[in-house]
Amino acid sequence: MDQRELLLERLKSRLSKARLAHSLGVEACAVEMADRFGTDREKASTAGLIHDCAKELTHRQAEELGNRLGIFGDEWMKAEPKLWHAPLGAYIAGRDYGVTDPEVLGAIACHTTGKPGMTALEKIIYLADFVEPRRDFYGVEELRACARRDLDEALIMALEATIRYLLNHGRTIHPHTILARNETIAKKMVK
Repeated sequence: MDQRELLLERLKSRLSKARLAHSLGVEACAVEMADRFGTDREKASTAGLIHDCAKELTHRQAEELGNRLGIFGDEWMKAEPKLWHAPLGAYIAGRDYGVTDPEVLGAIACHTTGKPGMTALEKIIYLADFVEPRRDFYGVEELRACARRDLDEALIMALEATIRYLLNHGRTIHPHTILARNETIAKKMVK
């Protein structure tokens, strides 16, 4: 059994069918983007497949583990439980799935907020989570088309969509999301 099959078997026992289907969709999108933009497809496959491995922890489990690990290093992370599964997922990917590659773990850790200085793999996982085939929201087709042409432009679109959504719903915006957007725009302006 290869590494992917082992990961998939473990995920099947821990994730709902819907979450597993989403993860498989993210994996497929991530591999496609990795091939297109010259990033390691195996790393994209692994990160895409297990990016949500902590998503179905109960609130209590996530909070206890997060407190124990110290992932709530800032007030914005602590205030938004929907963000917790990303850094917790990086930890669980290492602990329970044997993932040791820092690039893969980094991509899992920032797939909800983005961050300044994102690697190509981190951008790909952030976007693949946004545009996988099961996603259905206004503008997703335009975003998918952009993700086939320009990784940074698609990242800007996705980050801005996240920011708009959070503003419209009166939610806090993690500073990493804003910084990732601003940095990506600034880099495109210099090109």
